[in-house]
Amino acid sequence: MNAPSPRRLVALMALAGALSAALPAWSESAQGAVSTEAGQLAVRQEKFTLANGFEVILVEDHRLPLVAFNLWVHAGPRNEARGQTGFAHLFEHLMFAGSRHVPRGEFDKFVDAAGGTDSNGSTNFDRTNYFFTLPSNQLEKGLWLKSDMLGWMIDEVDSVALANQQDVVRNERRQSFENRPYGIVEEALYQALYPEGHPYRAAVIGSHADIQSIQLKDVKDFARTYYRPNNATLVLAGDFDPRQAKALVQKYFGSLKPGAKLPEVKVATPEITQERRLVVTDRIELSRLNLAWHTPPMFAAGDAELDVAAHVLGGGKASRLYGLLVRDRQLAQSVQVSQDSQSLSSIFNIELIARPGASLDEIEKLVDAEIAKLAATPPSEAELNQARATIQTQLLQRMEKVTSLADLINHYNQMAGDPGYVGKDLARYAGTTPAAVSATVARWLKKDSRVVVQALPGEQVLPPEVATPPMPTKAAKGEREALNALEAWRSKPPAAAKAKPLTLPAAQSFTLANGLTVIHSAKPGLPLVSASLTVRAGQGANPADKPGLAGFVAAMLPEGTKTRSAQQIAESLAGLGATLNAQAGSEEARIEFSGLKASAKEGLALLADVALNPAFEGAEIERQKAQRLAALAQAREEASLLANVVGNRVVYGDAHPLAANALGTEASIKAVDAATLRGFWQGHYRPERAALVVAGDLTEAELRALIEPLFGAWKPTGEAAPAAPLPSPRPIAARTVVVDKPGAPQTALAVVAPGPLASAPDWAAVEVMNAALGGLFTSRINNQLREVKGYTYGIFSGYAMGRERGQFGIRGSVRTDVTGAALSDMWKEIQAMRSKPMGAAELTRVRNARLLSLPGSFDTNQAVVGAYAANWAVGRPLSAIAEEPGKLAAVTAAAAQKAARDHLDPAQLIVVAVGDKAKVLPQLQAIGRKAEVRDAEGKPQP
Repeated sequence: MNAPSPRRLVALMALAGALSAALPAWSESAQGAVSTEAGQLAVRQEKFTLANGFEVILVEDHRLPLVAFNLWVHAGPRNEARGQTGFAHLFEHLMFAGSRHVPRGEFDKFVDAAGGTDSNGSTNFDRTNYFFTLPSNQLEKGLWLKSDMLGWMIDEVDSVALANQQDVVRNERRQSFENRPYGIVEEALYQALYPEGHPYRAAVIGSHADIQSIQLKDVKDFARTYYRPNNATLVLAGDFDPRQAKALVQKYFGSLKPGAKLPEVKVATPEITQERRLVVTDRIELSRLNLAWHTPPMFAAGDAELDVAAHVLGGGKASRLYGLLVRDRQLAQSVQVSQDSQSLSSIFNIELIARPGASLDEIEKLVDAEIAKLAATPPSEAELNQARATIQTQLLQRMEKVTSLADLINHYNQMAGDPGYVGKDLARYAGTTPAAVSATVARWLKKDSRVVVQALPGEQVLPPEVATPPMPTKAAKGEREALNALEAWRSKPPAAAKAKPLTLPAAQSFTLANGLTVIHSAKPGLPLVSASLTVRAGQGANPADKPGLAGFVAAMLPEGTKTRSAQQIAESLAGLGATLNAQAGSEEARIEFSGLKASAKEGLALLADVALNPAFEGAEIERQKAQRLAALAQAREEASLLANVVGNRVVYGDAHPLAANALGTEASIKAVDAATLRGFWQGHYRPERAALVVAGDLTEAELRALIEPLFGAWKPTGEAAPAAPLPSPRPIAARTVVVDKPGAPQTALAVVAPGPLASAPDWAAVEVMNAALGGLFTSRINNQLREVKGYTYGIFSGYAMGRERGQFGIRGSVRTDVTGAALSDMWKEIQAMRSKPMGAAELTRVRNARLLSLPGSFDTNQAVVGAYAANWAVGRPLSAIAEEPGKLAAVTAAAAQKAARDHLDPAQLIVVAVGDKAKVLPQLQAIGRKAEVRDAEGKPQP
């Protein structure tokens, strides 16, 4: 239930990017819907239309016992009336607030109880979608829920529901735009690109004034016009019988009344004939440059060429701008280039965040030179092939998961008018030539037709504050109406069919002669492979005087080996269309690879090379220092990150290895040298302390043949670092810490305390208890603070149970003026969880939410690898994953309450509040909480 920022809108649909012509020689088994017969990617699907105009697309795929329900309503901001920005997104929220046959607040509870995953909605400029994935025996219940949303939501929406969701959406705006670095900059960019009256001008989420001005009559008018069966499409993707599915779709959607013919949206593409420049100040540490152009609409001539150009200029570490500005000149912290394709017009956007002290004007000149070069000289065939390979892998990964596969089909159906458009999409990229890319860049990316936005550190200037009216306590008479006839039989939820046995992806383990553990989970089907080399070399291994060292070592691994430079590694990965990332967590470091099966041999060779033969070259170390120092500055921009950093320092104590920022400190970063990095690597990156976890379309024999030559000869060099256990957090009394962020529209909260380890025998009871407290969208804390009070966009709790480190945390942001009230409500929910066992209905719902959703949590190679790598890292046996369903099923209400009493002690909870001190402190005093003030590093302030 969220609205992505304009920068991310196309990410929800443009992963449909397209494949190159060079597809692997592979065809899906009869179990799956996706195939590449004769090198042609295709998805087996069937489309039909009911008499009322409702479109249905069936994608039969039996790889997992899951069904994805993906409903698109073909309305977004492009359909909003003037002065009603954010309406489509507000309506998305209202769709979850209750319907005629699904009482308010119960929709998500039904999804939880059924074992649903990926339940949400999203709005972009062209459409609104509503989706969840359920176990396949819940096909009928899913259709019952979706049909009631579409046909009978209007029966229940009233002034109370509207006011509540207006508060929620405005909190989302505060969190996503006003309290997020560069949020208002992105909004300013769109306002500079599009004139008044254009539907793309405002952010999808809308303005505070427009959101608050929406009236109940407006909601009903919008529903009558757009939320009708003849303006919606449902994609079912997954494990079902098509004949049964058709009959059930007719049963649940066939009686919905169609609406009138929809008003056409006719909007000319804006034309910029003279460069527009603006400067936006924001509460940021690092300056940012955006260069943006209007470009052809999605799937129009030139769209594919500009997509390729985006990859060439800024599509990763092998791209031209990354190499020039990040790696060589070290003027930029990051670079992103995208062709953001939309139905009315697209935007080509170049975004660069500058290093401290770097000149945006200098960066702009260098970018202009690269654009001019690309416009004059075609890219190389190698660059074109790298772009195609990346798009190819991304699209296949998009199809790996039935949730995203269903959304992709809906995307093609609306935007191209053909759910089977994938083949034609591929043809666009196969037919693209270097000369065409160059000519298209010259045609569209002209200096006099662009918008230039410089974001600089300074005062954040926002429109005048719009008051939040008191929440109405009850609806007035006559507020409700109906679009469709009452059908009494819908009041009874359909029963589930017989469930298939709950099984999770199996894995086998074997050990190489040098002690390296190998964990393999075969996942035939799509020709994809993921791997993770997981090493017990996390932040907990940092020497006391070298915070951040584990993360620095991990970050250096892909930046050069004894035989490959950083650039060569980046180019090799780009040519494979693969990804390889390395990072350190609290207790372990991971080097992760994902790509096509055809690239597995070379990809695993790259992984082995960076892990076993790092160069730690001087110039790369200095570049990484600058990168990490800038990232440290960036971390001060994010209120939620600050809350976590300060929370760790307070909970663990200054001397603990996990107390400091994972990046380290300015002093520790500057002090790093090659000897320090190599010493840590030699002491911790050792085969007997590592596990290689692989999942995907590889047999054990194929895997052994790949890894034996790569890892079999791995011999540790130097002495092993002592395997000293992490010290326990020092006993600490409850306290409240405030970090001042003057003018912040929200307070970021982190309520933290030590927690149990993964070895705790009651870990399953802890998870079920937490699901009820704050782990689910329907949890007590989120329901009270979001759905009842409208204080927050979302606030959740969780336990991080590690091998030697455990922590509990409640995290989220609340409106500044209700910080104290939100904490009071939170404490009431904690006390209630400790004082009384859950009722039978709540226990069943939250236990099923964890238990029955397990298959949906293992639906990609990366998910399987992540689960088994985490399982190994925390010291659990391989069998623990297979045993998880039984452990969760056995949790009782009494066990969950005992877990709360044992592992949720209010006397240990530390509250960290990052917000406007002048407004927050009086609220804390009013609820009887004394607060200490600390700075952004967690050091006490006077």
